[in-house]
Amino acid sequence: MRWDERQRAMLREIGVHAWWPVDDGVATEERPAVEAREDAAPAIVPGREPPPAVPRAAAEPGVAAGLDWPALRAAVAACTACPLSGSRRQTVFGVGHEQAHWMIVGEAPGEQEDREGEPFVGKSGQLLDNMLRAIGLTRGAAEPARQVFIANTLKCRPPGNRNPAPDELAQCESFLIRQVQLVQPRIILAMGAFAVQSLLRSSEPVGRLRGRVHRYQGVPLIVTYHPAYLLRNPVDKAKAWDDLCLAVETAAATAATSTSAP
Repeated sequence: MRWDERQRAMLREIGVHAWWPVDDGVATEERPAVEAREDAAPAIVPGREPPPAVPRAAAEPGVAAGLDWPALRAAVAACTACPLSGSRRQTVFGVGHEQAHWMIVGEAPGEQEDREGEPFVGKSGQLLDNMLRAIGLTRGAAEPARQVFIANTLKCRPPGNRNPAPDELAQCESFLIRQVQLVQPRIILAMGAFAVQSLLRSSEPVGRLRGRVHRYQGVPLIVTYHPAYLLRNPVDKAKAWDDLCLAVETAAATAATSTSAP
């Protein structure tokens, strides 16, 4: 996707300088790296193999099957299915329009998310909001076409922001499945390795899965980096911008197909 100068100026204005390519196709970084804060999502430890993908059996509807929004929220808030319930301040259910066209799936709550009960707050949340504004989306728009629904694979914070364990992902899986079913998004952004593991049943690195369209229960799914990763590795913001452009193109093509269908 090519962006005109007005769009590029808007991107610069909201601080996403590194995401649009120059004419020779080489992305430039115009700002120094920003340190990630404690509230950032857990990072995969370098040199350590990621945990195995969530077992396929965990994709069964489970305890959340058939629940409406109020009942699902209550079930998440009352969940004690894994030890994370004993260390959380509160659950982090999700936020956004319940019929949003776009759904964003992250990894696990961090410290600040645990305090506030909302996904993607702090520095990671600010970066995500900038990313969304750059493509005309927001957490707070009235119309579903410009809204997003944001959820995490885990609804409770792992102590010390450690990586989610496979059994924890499995216990939370039915909640995420039901959220997708209720939102009925037209496109999903999977942000980070653990979102990819939950949705695509894949332990492949994000870098190998991004750049093409996947499917989750028939919904187009784009893999991209987690904002917390981008704060630690700003050179990859250009790749994340490419992923957003692919998502915009895919969502537009999906909308055109559904409109033209008899």
